[in-house]
Amino acid sequence: MVTIASLKKGQRGIIKEFSVDIVPLKLLEMGCLPGNEVALVQTAPFQDPMYLNVNGAHLAIRKETAAQIEIEIIKQ
Repeated sequence: MVTIASLKKGQRGIIKEFSVDIVPLKLLEMGCLPGNEVALVQTAPFQDPMYLNVNGAHLAIRKETAAQIEIEIIKQ
């Protein structure tokens, strides 16, 4: 399973299905929804948190949360 946590800097992916129970409501409100594009902008020291671009919105999420959101990598 490929997740947001496995993205490398500059990689992009499309969010697939996930359990709403796992993902905080705040992320859903900010556009972290199935079908939306996500790109890894950068990571903090020790790889946590991760700074993402989700459909033009910038947000930081914990690696633990990112590991719960399955994606499909976009080939460049």
